[in-house]
Amino acid sequence: MEFYHGSITCHPQWPYKDKVTLKLQPLFKRSVTFLAKNDTDLSDQVIAFGRQHEFADITWYPSQKRVVYRIDDRVSSNVSGNGLWDHPGFRSTPSLALLILRSSYSSYLYALIIAEEDQEAKGDAAGKCRNGKLTTNTLIRSAFGLTNDGIIFKGYPVIGYQNRLQASGGCLKGLKDAEITACPWDPRVKGLFFHQTTFSIVLSKAKDFIQDVQKLVSIAPQSLCGIDLYNGILMRYVTGSNAYIGKQEDSLDFDITYYRSRDPKTPRLYEDVLEEIEQMAVFKYDGWGKNRNVAFEGAIKKYKKSREFLKVKEKYDPLGLFSSEWTDQVLGLKGGLTIVKEGCALEGLCVCSLCPPKRLFV
Repeated sequence: MEFYHGSITCHPQWPYKDKVTLKLQPLFKRSVTFLAKNDTDLSDQVIAFGRQHEFADITWYPSQKRVVYRIDDRVSSNVSGNGLWDHPGFRSTPSLALLILRSSYSSYLYALIIAEEDQEAKGDAAGKCRNGKLTTNTLIRSAFGLTNDGIIFKGYPVIGYQNRLQASGGCLKGLKDAEITACPWDPRVKGLFFHQTTFSIVLSKAKDFIQDVQKLVSIAPQSLCGIDLYNGILMRYVTGSNAYIGKQEDSLDFDITYYRSRDPKTPRLYEDVLEEIEQMAVFKYDGWGKNRNVAFEGAIKKYKKSREFLKVKEKYDPLGLFSSEWTDQVLGLKGGLTIVKEGCALEGLCVCSLCPPKRLFV
């Protein structure tokens, strides 16, 4: 099925009229199975696994030496199944539980993350490791929120329509109840507060990067327990594109979510290891993505056709209607990405060597 959207004039001085074509496809079903294994051969399996399954992804828990492969493929719409994915991390949660999550105990699923603020303050890495394992075990046993019929998980594979398995999480349909419940990341309630570092690494270099992370874990075994509280490292496959600043090769996206102090000058447990992983990905492996300021420094130079992109940008947006100070900085048109001040590295505003904090990393 195809339809065409006519030209739109966004501004009286907009000089171009172009037609955009969107191609739709019929609704289809998918078959999903989560398979937990040891991560010993992860670096060897990562490329082949992505080629074998259309919607594959991987969740990695380096501190536990554990990995969960999502075996996810398109199946005929005639196959029986009305599965639903309602991931616990994307459900509306009582606002009080979100508050408790950061400070003491809670009876909700998130109670498996106990006293995160206290653990950070006391340097209790072992406590984070225990709770990280509890969180991971709970998610795996609950099939990460998958159900075979929208109510109960009876076993793999879970088969259902694309819209019910891709768009996961009760927050999509959460009640408007004056913030009695909220999404875990909702800034209106004092709930979860975290950084999320994301970067793409070309698939041909993914093996070496994974092995480098494993070497760091072997040196400091407890260093990445904290990310297990936020469901480890999500690894997603992205196909290469011929767009001027698209993925230049088939790539693997790494999403890492981790604790963030509400005091920007307070270091995190094992922050040096997380910083090492981020900088290694950005500078050694030329990766970047959804990230903090420091990762965007010089990022536009990594694209062979960046000049062509800037020419097209100037042609179609000569007035800068779709630009901002931030986009100009990212595209290398303005400076200001690096902000040097006390503790700037803690928030990803500069590299560590520029601003040692008064409090040392733990």
